[in-house]
Amino acid sequence: MQEEKVILVNENDEAIGLMPKMEAHEKALLHRAFSVFILNDKNEIMLQKRAAHKYHSPSLWTNTCCSHQRDGEDSIQAGKRRLKEEMGFSVPLKELFSFIYKAPFDNGLTEHELDHVLIGHYNEPPEINLEEVSDYCFKSLEAIKEDVAISPESYTVWFKIIFEKFYEHLKKEVYAG
Repeated sequence: MQEEKVILVNENDEAIGLMPKMEAHEKALLHRAFSVFILNDKNEIMLQKRAAHKYHSPSLWTNTCCSHQRDGEDSIQAGKRRLKEEMGFSVPLKELFSFIYKAPFDNGLTEHELDHVLIGHYNEPPEINLEEVSDYCFKSLEAIKEDVAISPESYTVWFKIIFEKFYEHLKKEVYAG
């Protein structure tokens, strides 16, 4: 199986090339990514717990799903594809914002991403793909904020960055309906 490639970008999100995913993470090169947040009717976020065998951040809680756009795929298409692959359902998504972050891991890899944050709504239990996800739950913004403060080691680096940096933005989106 050929390794998936990521889209290398500049700080303006202009594509400048393709590179195998592992190589981009080893070299800490800026590439395009997305993060999906699914909310239910109670305005709780569906979190996923990453599978224990993932090559980084195993068994940590994070947003509903995240990954990388493929060549020729926009953020919404990519988010829908990965949501179906990881969580077993499809819903309309919309982009809230994008930002750049850089987060090194203990294993020598670095996430350096221009992340497009997407939101959607769903109330049913997901059909999780056990190759990717070991568990899920719905939590309120306030409960997540409290839990991240108490147990930050239980969450992925990128989730803490998104949640801390854009808590107020997410809160406005959630309560705006």
